Amino acid sequence: MIVSIFNDVIGPIMRGPSSSHCAGALRIGRLARDLMDKEFDHVLVEFDRNGSLPTTHESQGSDMGLFGGLLGWDTADDRLLASAQALTEKSVHVQIEIVDSGDVHPNTYRLTLRNPREQHSLIAISIGGGIIEVLAVDGFKLSISGDYHETLLWVEGHGNLLLEKLHSLFSADEILLHEVDGKQLVEVKAAEFVSETTVEALRSVAVITDVKRLAPVLPVPSRKGITVPFTTCEEMMHYDAGRGTPLWKLATEYEMARGNFTEAEVMAKMLEIVRILRRSIAQGIAGTVYEDRVLGHQCGNFNTLMKSGRLLNGGALNRMLLYVTALMEVKSSMGVIVAAPTAGACAALPGGVIAMAEEMGLGEEDMAKAMLASGLIGVFIATRWTFAAELGGCQAEGGSAASMAAAALVTMAGGTLTQSVAASAMALQSMLGLICDPVAGRVEVPCLGKNVMAASNALSCANMALADYDPVIPLDEVIESAKRVSAQMPRELRCTSLGGLAITPTSKAIEERLTAKKAGSCGTQCGHCH
Repeated sequence: MIVSIFNDVIGPIMRGPSSSHCAGALRIGRLARDLMDKEFDHVLVEFDRNGSLPTTHESQGSDMGLFGGLLGWDTADDRLLASAQALTEKSVHVQIEIVDSGDVHPNTYRLTLRNPREQHSLIAISIGGGIIEVLAVDGFKLSISGDYHETLLWVEGHGNLLLEKLHSLFSADEILLHEVDGKQLVEVKAAEFVSETTVEALRSVAVITDVKRLAPVLPVPSRKGITVPFTTCEEMMHYDAGRGTPLWKLATEYEMARGNFTEAEVMAKMLEIVRILRRSIAQGIAGTVYEDRVLGHQCGNFNTLMKSGRLLNGGALNRMLLYVTALMEVKSSMGVIVAAPTAGACAALPGGVIAMAEEMGLGEEDMAKAMLASGLIGVFIATRWTFAAELGGCQAEGGSAASMAAAALVTMAGGTLTQSVAASAMALQSMLGLICDPVAGRVEVPCLGKNVMAASNALSCANMALADYDPVIPLDEVIESAKRVSAQMPRELRCTSLGGLAITPTSKAIEERLTAKKAGSCGTQCGHCH
């Protein structure tokens, strides 16, 4: 799947502490719900013992997101906190088991759903930033990313004949025949579902025992024959050919090709995101309340002290710090945020961009252009690596956010394309090897400080690039280096709550206190808390 700025980098618009846990799990749940035609009364969820989910599925919102998806809800639905109770009220029994399945990806979901008439299984992974991939359905190896209308047809023999007839009746981007143990499944990826009329026509050449239709879960669909002008920084520089095109303009051209959008449509999408973020920042400063978190409302006092001149003179950095903190507090209180590129690193980029734009007297269109510029840097990272801390540590989240934010800040300052890229390279270089070790399993400590550090790093690197400091190592090579570092990083230091600050006595005590508090106030009998 070719990366989209709005699918994979700036988004989703969501609630919850983690995009890979909450938004990714929700999208997996939505696809599983469609696999059962929205009717099921039992769900078995299995997590591999050596993955990240056994220790994080409750505290980081995987259960909340998965249950919300099974209910058909959206990533920003205000009912998500009550998803476990809502399933219980619908008489759906959820069973969570920790197993030895040997899954390669740390965020692997094995789901088995049933009702009195049928049972289906699904294996899927949450890749990071809300992006997912279904790897198997009922034992058939597939690749479903939620960017197509997927029609699945279970066939008893003569699958090749069905394929031939389907090609003559229906225009699809891809039609695949999967076989396992003598059974056949035809998968159709298209801009629309295969209709019942077409299915009936297909029955003349093959026995179709079941048909399922899985709706897209990503905002930007894929289509046959997508081509984009570049996928690496080096390719982008060749494409620009020394013209000095602003990075935001190149990002717009990329997303126009990827999503089949007009320039106005791309800008409108990013402006909507900017306005959501500004509302969330205001909400955070005004104050948030949520029981199941480590940190309370802190940015209000910072705002008061900043306005009265009682803080050290940090200039624009103080406003950036305020906005970053406000967004992190909204995230931790289950308010609406935008994963940019992830929920755990949701604040560094937008907080830095919006604060600096206001300091410079710039408007929302300038903010949107800066965010687009950052999105293209994110495309280069996502294409070659990951945003998921479970795979890359916090260098994948905070490091990527800093790299993206540095380019955005240079863009707002009127810097050149070369300077934007240099700032990105320097910012990511500065954060290689950063681990992920959330205290008490909540994405707050040291995540707040790391978001502040990422924004501060971005500002410093932006100014260094504007002064033509030499990044030495090109951005593409820095991304490859980060990928290598992540492969060398111990599993315990990659968002498992098994290393770093997460295993300190204080962290364990906080976790026990929050768990006891949650268990005492839940009041449901869903079996979710254990």
